[in-house]
Amino acid sequence: MPKFHTLDDYEVSGKRVLLRVDLNVPFLDGKVSDATRIERVAPTIKELSDKGAIVLLLAHFGRPDGVVVPEMSLAPVAPIVADIVGKPVSFVTTDWLDDNAAVATKDAKNGDIFLLENTRFHAGETKNDAQLAKKMAALGDIYVNDAFSAAHRAHVSTVGIANLLPSAAGRAMEEELNALTSALGEPQHPVIAVVGGAKVSSKLDLLGNLVEKVDALVIGGGMANTFLAALNQPVGNSLCEHDLTGTALEIMGKADAANCKILLPVDVATAKEFKQHADSSNIPVADVADDDMILDIGSRAIAALKREFDNAKTVVWNGPMGAFEIQPFDIGTNELALHVAKLTAAGKLTSVAGGGDTVAALNKSGAAKDFTYISTAGGAFLEWLEGKPLPGVDALNK
Repeated sequence: MPKFHTLDDYEVSGKRVLLRVDLNVPFLDGKVSDATRIERVAPTIKELSDKGAIVLLLAHFGRPDGVVVPEMSLAPVAPIVADIVGKPVSFVTTDWLDDNAAVATKDAKNGDIFLLENTRFHAGETKNDAQLAKKMAALGDIYVNDAFSAAHRAHVSTVGIANLLPSAAGRAMEEELNALTSALGEPQHPVIAVVGGAKVSSKLDLLGNLVEKVDALVIGGGMANTFLAALNQPVGNSLCEHDLTGTALEIMGKADAANCKILLPVDVATAKEFKQHADSSNIPVADVADDDMILDIGSRAIAALKREFDNAKTVVWNGPMGAFEIQPFDIGTNELALHVAKLTAAGKLTSVAGGGDTVAALNKSGAAKDFTYISTAGGAFLEWLEGKPLPGVDALNK
């Protein structure tokens, strides 16, 4: 993991700080329906303001494709940020072609906070355009990135400005990078990775990278069926990518060569139809019938995996074990998540989880609060797990 500057490395009083944050929050009926991302960056905003910095917030919202789209303005987000930070936030309208940002912030006083309009209203943002980078960088003295969720994008607001100004990671970014380092960068062994979800095809790079870094790989969800089918086990009427059984065998061969154990369910929860409270059976994998759908891991699999976790020092989790959205097929995910949470709370385990479905599943189970760290950065978290470079992180190292 790269070494990077933090807020502790700079004297920010009286300085203009360009702070990249993730404010890409969901709206429902014109109101922010989940402010988690704002809450994550609020401590950095408040700290900079309290220290006397002039804070200029940079963020994107949606995909306006380089034109001004009124529905994608960040204007409605400004009062929410102000409310959460507990300080006034001035919104600045700009299409990034005009000089509104410079004019509006010219007479700013120490501690002032400004939210500048959606950076993606300018086509140059997503192309990391050099001219736009110069224009944005001219607004500040220091650049701080607190948006790990956008770190896999080589954009002006994540990379271009960082190459032109003294740069640092914000508190949320710092916390995320430290957590990820402890999980896979310099972890305590044994390390177990839990990978679930529907499709092997969406996680090929992930599986290929993990088998060379972890001691055991738990495969659950629909993707486990593809591995079971590759081993000539019956999967009935289950979700299964039969065309990828060869790929599954390759991954198992790679794991074997790397001394990584692949842990597949020995028994499964099945039903004849996919619906809430469907009649379900807990059966050995070998007994799966042609009209059975595998919808979760079974009780013996749960018990076996708990024993594996008992001996682990680090767990990295991405994806549910079954169709967690409907009962009773949330049992595998819930029981394992709560067990990992209990071991973490007892100081026996470092646990890091991420990915949209994963966060939802862990919140639903009640386990989230005791995990060491939960990343809300979907794409960036996955690309980091896949071993890919993150331009927004690398830029802070320059």
